[in-house]
Amino acid sequence: MDLIKTFYSKLALSTEELNAIKEKHEVMTVKKGDFILTKGQISNAYYLIEYGLTRSFLHDYEGNEVTIGFCCDNDVVIEVASFFQRSPTVENIQTLSETRLWKINFDDFQELFHQIPEFREWGRSWMAQELVHNKNRAIAMITEPATTRYLRLIKEKPILIQQAPLKHIASYLGITDTSLSRIRKEIVHGN
Repeated sequence: MDLIKTFYSKLALSTEELNAIKEKHEVMTVKKGDFILTKGQISNAYYLIEYGLTRSFLHDYEGNEVTIGFCCDNDVVIEVASFFQRSPTVENIQTLSETRLWKINFDDFQELFHQIPEFREWGRSWMAQELVHNKNRAIAMITEPATTRYLRLIKEKPILIQQAPLKHIASYLGITDTSLSRIRKEIVHGN
């Protein structure tokens, strides 16, 4: 599988530009449970997921883990604030399964960003899409019941239901494990 070609397929890239992008990505396989980024580090790379599952989490004021995001096949794994502001992160990014990643470091990203206009446009478009997604998620957390949010998650990322521990899914939805179990039973029984 040529993930790079697939991932950047919407770009009008020359063969030379595509090869330049490929050369800047390093393939790596990460074991289940390993950390890609931990609190206090500066994010020096982002990753394209060929296969696998990651979760982003932080700790609340009481020290509890709160899952704030999941990434799976064909997603971009990035801690945007740390990566672009070059500041220590408050997030942790951990693999929930064996995960094959295509890593690009910050300096190589900057080089491609300034040399290839289509790559720059991809970055701008991806960032705008993520801003909209995060805004919609924030609104849904306030305006929608947990059952609706859970059903949307099943539709958008079914792999989570198969591979992510329920406690992480519940945390992401902003509910307790018990509430998630109740919601799942109601869905199964059609109530």
